[in-house]
Amino acid sequence: MALVVPATVNDGPLFAEVDMGADSSALTVRATVVQASTVFYDTPATLDKAERLLAEATSFGSQLVVFPEAFIGGYPRGSTFGVTIGNRTAKGKEEFRKYHAAAIDVPGPEVDRLAAMAGKYKVYLVMGVIERDGYTLYCTVLFFDSQGHYLGKHRKVMPTALERIIWGFGDGSTIPVYETPIGKIGAAICWENRMPLLRTALYGKVKIQAHSLNPRYYSQQWLDESHDRIEIYCAPTADSRDIWQASMTHIALEGGCFVLSANQFCRRKDYPPAPEYEFSGADDLTPDSVVCAGGSVIISPSGNVLAGPNYDGEALISADLDLGEIARAKFDFDVVGHYSRPEILSLVVRDNPTKTVTFSSASVKTEDFQK
Repeated sequence: MALVVPATVNDGPLFAEVDMGADSSALTVRATVVQASTVFYDTPATLDKAERLLAEATSFGSQLVVFPEAFIGGYPRGSTFGVTIGNRTAKGKEEFRKYHAAAIDVPGPEVDRLAAMAGKYKVYLVMGVIERDGYTLYCTVLFFDSQGHYLGKHRKVMPTALERIIWGFGDGSTIPVYETPIGKIGAAICWENRMPLLRTALYGKVKIQAHSLNPRYYSQQWLDESHDRIEIYCAPTADSRDIWQASMTHIALEGGCFVLSANQFCRRKDYPPAPEYEFSGADDLTPDSVVCAGGSVIISPSGNVLAGPNYDGEALISADLDLGEIARAKFDFDVVGHYSRPEILSLVVRDNPTKTVTFSSASVKTEDFQK
C-alpha cells in the first residue's frame, strides 16, 4: 500500500510516496529518493531547498535520503557551452565561468553545511554535486552519516557525450562502499551504471573506508569484522527515459541489492531564461515545458519496484527496505560469490589516486622525516 502525502516546497507540489508493505519482523530501513530541480546558478538557494526537502523526508521517518545527479551546482541540460570542433565561443566561455562559480569545493563550506544537515535530521545523505577542483569540474556524489560526518565521495569516471567538455574524469580511488548501521552504501552516476566492470567493482568492494568513519561511533571490532559487499546501490541520474528502468531492474537483480535512482524533475522555467541560457535545438519550449521528466525509482534485490517510477512532478519517493531480501536474492545469484568463476574471469581495479604532477623532493622530505 502506498501513502501519498501532499506538501509545498519551493512554491510547487511535492508528493511523498511511501510503501508500507515491508515485513515488520525483518530489519527495515526507510529510504527516500528526491525528485526535484536545482535552483540553477544559485547554490545557496539550492542548499536551502535541499534542507527543506531533507526535513520533509525525515518527517516521514526516512533514514537514508538520495538526491539526483548534480543537484548542487546543476545539470546543464540543453547547453552546448558554445562548442564546435575547433572552436569555443566567448558566450560559451562565459557560461562555463558561471557554471564553475556555482560548483562547490570538496571539502568546503557547502560540504560543511550538508554535513550539518545530515546531523541535524539524523539521516544518511547521498548528494549529487558539481565539484570544483581548481578549474576542473567533476560530477560527484558525496556521502554523509547520520552523525553529521562527511564520509567521502565518488567522482564520475566517465562523463557521457558532451558532458566531457565540462567535467573531468574520476579515477579508481573514489569508488567507495561505506559500511553503515543501515547497510553498505555505494553509488554510480547515470550512464556509469551501464559499465559492467564498474558495477562489478562495486559488487566486489570489500575494503571498508575505515579512515572516513569516526571511531567514536564505530567500534574497531565492528570495523574489522565488516566485509560484505554493496547492499544499497545509489544511482543518481539525469536519464528520464523509460528504458532507464530496465537498467535499474537489471542492476538490482545482478547485484542482489536495493537500487535507489534519483533524478531531477525540471521545467524550462527552472533554468534561466533566454538569451542568458539557451536550450540547443529546442526553440519551441514554453516556460512550463518539461525538460526532464524524472522517473525516480526504488527497486528490490528481487527486481520488484517498491516505489515509483514517478513522472508527475517534484516528489519524495520512499520505501521500506527489508534487508532480509538481500540474502534471499543472493541465494539465487551472488555475482561475485558462488555464481562467479574467478579462475576464468576476474577484474583488477587500479584504485590508487592518479596525479598529473608529482614532485620527487616531497617524497624525499617525507622519508627523511620518518627516519
